[in-house]
Amino acid sequence: MRQVIAFLAGGVFGTGLLISGMTNTLKVQAWLDVFGDWDPTLAFVMGGAILPMAIAWRIAARRKISAVGTVFPAPADLKIDPKLAIGSVLFGAGWGLSGLCPGPAMASATFGGLGGLIFLLSMAAGMKAAVPVRRWIEPAQS
Repeated sequence: MRQVIAFLAGGVFGTGLLISGMTNTLKVQAWLDVFGDWDPTLAFVMGGAILPMAIAWRIAARRKISAVGTVFPAPADLKIDPKLAIGSVLFGAGWGLSGLCPGPAMASATFGGLGGLIFLLSMAAGMKAAVPVRRWIEPAQS
């Protein structure tokens, strides 16, 4: 049952990305171009995501287990540390340069052309390299 719910949720999420234009790299880059030809329409996409999630978090906070019977993970640490700051900058730079973030990159994998495929493979390689690079950097900081 859990896989069915995950499949359906992923399908709804991907469909929402397509309908909203989040898989269109030019639209995303126009959203980020606040000093040029700015396109504010993606603000509605963000608002449309934030509102239901805020409601879901309030409901989840009152429950012990999820609807599929699993325990909710512990709340995230709210401390801003160097790993979070550096990761956020790298994520934002990649999003701004390519016009894609992980969700839309996956949703556009079948029609993004060679550029979309290269981005998707590069993103996967970066995710794979993140853990060994972090292990290599962390002892150097000690």
